[in-house]
This record gives sequence, structure tokens and C-alpha cells, in this order.
Amino acid sequence: MANSLKKIDYKNLITRFVSGIILLAIVVSTGVLGGWFFYAVIFAISMIGLWEFYKMAGISRRPVGIAGYASGVLLWIIMALQLEEYLPAALILGFFAIMGVYVFHFVHTEVTEALYAFFGLFYVVFLLGFMYRIRVMDDGVFLLWLILLGAWGCDLSAYCIGIVFGKHKMAPDLSPKKTIEGAVGGVLGAAFLGAMYGALFGSKFVRIDYPVFACGASCAAAALISMIGDLAASAFKRSHNIKDFSKIMPGHGGLLDRFDSVIFVAPVIFYVVKFFMR
Repeated sequence: MANSLKKIDYKNLITRFVSGIILLAIVVSTGVLGGWFFYAVIFAISMIGLWEFYKMAGISRRPVGIAGYASGVLLWIIMALQLEEYLPAALILGFFAIMGVYVFHFVHTEVTEALYAFFGLFYVVFLLGFMYRIRVMDDGVFLLWLILLGAWGCDLSAYCIGIVFGKHKMAPDLSPKKTIEGAVGGVLGAAFLGAMYGALFGSKFVRIDYPVFACGASCAAAALISMIGDLAASAFKRSHNIKDFSKIMPGHGGLLDRFDSVIFVAPVIFYVVKFFMR
């Protein structure tokens, strides 16, 4: 027992805990405040995340990467103006910009660079932008937290169930510790947490019908997709032989390492809760 205790890196554990609490406090406090506070935080997270993804792909300083950054800023300007109907058009313009750089720098640009540039724009900026889009919805101050319940509630439930009942590996090549039993437990746990949240705060919703069912269903659907997001991030890192996307968060790695499942969960919550809106 003494030997195992000595192997624990308490300094790294404390660093990881403190940096995680600071990030959570920033997201929660600005999420409650809403407005430009939350906009600025999610904008910063998405652009840093885009830089991390481009750095992994080796295009963070390449012309196609610069076109990707500019397109990301355009998407956020459209979101700031709350012109949702123009977001697909902004994404198409981003595609045109990246392809324009590709064709006019064809000799010096690989096709994979252009593909990474557009994929990163969609994967990080467009999908993470759903966090802000949920916050500005009616009932957004309450609906926003379904993202965390769906993503992190699933992680916690899957971890607990997996430890006790886990036997069958879900994706051994990417995450040997994840089990099918844990995945089922994660979905059920997230659904339960969502339903409880709906029961506690449903009376405060003004446009959501059947809040208990709506929140439970949203978190269950989000939990299913969150596992794909987590494994996708692992696949990206494995294919590029890196442990973390960056070192910007002490003890955690990069912002993408913390928001990999949230990126997938946010659009799911957005569309599921819209289905239940009156």
C-alpha cells in the first residue's frame, strides 16, 4: 500500500484539479451571465481549439490555416448578430476561401491540408458554436447545462458502471478501458440526471413541453453521441502520435482534450430541445 501511494503524482493531481476547477468556474459563471461574457469565452475556446487542431495537422501557420481562422471569425460574427439562417452560407464561404487558397497555392499546398482546414472549421468552430446558440435560445440559461449533464454525466456514469460491471471492450484499439456495459450505464445515467434536472427546474421553462421527458431524452441522445466524440478525439491523436492536443491546460492538455465530447453533444441538445419547444 505504501509503495502504491508513493507512485501517485500528487503535484500533477492538484494541478489537474485546480486548472479543471478554474475552467469550469469560467464556463459556469459566464454561462449564467450570458450575453457578451459567454460569447467571449466560447469564442476564445473555439478559436484556441481550432489552433490546437490545426497544430496537430501541421497547418496552424499555413495559408489554408489562416483562411480557416478567418472563416471561424466570420462564423462568430454571424452568431453575434444572431443571423442563424446565414450560418450555412458563412460555412460555404469558409469552404470557398479554403479552396481558393488551395488552388492558388496548389504547388505548395497538399490536398490533405485543405481537407484538414475545412474539417477543423466545421468540427471545432461550427459545432462548438452550438453552446452559444443554445444560451441565446428561450430558456437558454437552463438548457445550457444539459450539455454538461449529457457529456460529463455520461462520463461519470460510464466510469462507475464500467468499474463494477465492465467486461466487454467497446473500442479496444482506441480506449482499452471503455466497455459496452459502461457505455450503457453512461447513457442511462445521463438520462436519469437529465430527467432529474427537468423535474427540478422544469417549472421555470417557458417554452419547453414535458420538461422531464425532454431533458431526459436530450441527455440520453447526447450521451450516445458524446462517446463518439471522445473516441474521435482519441483517434485523431493516435493517428498523429500525440498524447494531448496542446499543453495550454496544466494537467489536462489542450482545450480540445476537455471539450472533445462537448463538441458533439452541443448540436444534439440544440436540436432535441427544439423538437420539444412550443
